Amino acid sequence: MTSENKLQPVIVIIAFNRPDSLSRILNSISEAKYPNDNIDLIISIDKSDNNQNVLDVANSFKWKNGNKKVKYQPQNLGLRKHILKSMSFASEYGSMIMLEDDLFVSPDFYNYSKQALEFSKDDDSIAGISLYNHQYNVHKQENFTALEDGYDNYYFQFASSWGQAWTEKQIKYFLEWYNQKLDINSLKGIPAYVTNWSEKSWLKHFIAFTVSQNKFFIYPKISLTTNFGDEGANMDVSNTYYQVPILLNSGKKYNFSTLNQSRSIYDVYFENASICNELDMNEKDISIDLYGIKPIEKNKRYLLTSSKYNYKILKTFGRNFKPHDLNIIKSIEGSNFFLYDTTIKSINKTKIKAFDIIDYNKKTISLTESFIIFKHKFIQRLLIFFRK
Repeated sequence: MTSENKLQPVIVIIAFNRPDSLSRILNSISEAKYPNDNIDLIISIDKSDNNQNVLDVANSFKWKNGNKKVKYQPQNLGLRKHILKSMSFASEYGSMIMLEDDLFVSPDFYNYSKQALEFSKDDDSIAGISLYNHQYNVHKQENFTALEDGYDNYYFQFASSWGQAWTEKQIKYFLEWYNQKLDINSLKGIPAYVTNWSEKSWLKHFIAFTVSQNKFFIYPKISLTTNFGDEGANMDVSNTYYQVPILLNSGKKYNFSTLNQSRSIYDVYFENASICNELDMNEKDISIDLYGIKPIEKNKRYLLTSSKYNYKILKTFGRNFKPHDLNIIKSIEGSNFFLYDTTIKSINKTKIKAFDIIDYNKKTISLTESFIIFKHKFIQRLLIFFRK
């Protein structure tokens, strides 16, 4: 492959049994902007006994920006094997963009992907490029916003599955690790939320890879994809939990930070690992746990957390700024976050008010809205229970 080809990623759409979803994403990529009319598109469909309508959508779609190939798998692979098999296109084309069928893309998704791939192609600490921007901490089910540090990207160990791009080398490193068939439950630092995912999930293996190898995905501050949450392999019922705003303009010149420049570097728990620099502390000595869900790291002396422990409190911080990282960076006074020395026992008499946490994370909800939400969620869970 020439270097020019490596900088022109193939677009790969992953589909199975959702014809309306496939039609929607194909329409969105047809409306995007491209640097030339030589962009290959591959629509890969997993085999099913009743998805001829999906194949019909793929075959009838008119792609005006290059060659279109429809690949129908000869046997049912399941989501994980289908994704892993489709990763081989990175080797064939030098780089690739992978989109599952429940996504919708920004007009600038291809331009962003090319620039991010070019920026990261020689950096072995980068495991891939995300086109999606998380705004929801899936571990804690709270809002998440990456710290704004003046760049168009942030770094995240939570690998992306809602629109991602890879170079051939990035995929090669992952597959070499994956083929070792390690027990990810035995690896340190992988959240239980991730390890408990279904065996259909390929993402949990990629997340284990990024954590165990200390690699990151480049994420955009403004999303280039959004997720419709259509019912499927990873969704019991359709929802809009993961809908995010997308960039509507195209042709943007992106200003990417390196890891050394960034103040917006997040671990797999959605915690900003760069806060240790703001506190003038060594990352090896302190555990950051602002969401209060991370297991205590016994090999680290200091702990910055929203959880109440009976250790010596060195400093406290309030919860006013959003995102909550800023409360630490700007030393906001209050008793919502604690910096502990875990080598010294001491009674923590602070009263943590649950309402204050809810009030900080949620917008105003009326009593009527609260009842409607409760009833809807309760019925949803009953339906899921009786389906099993």
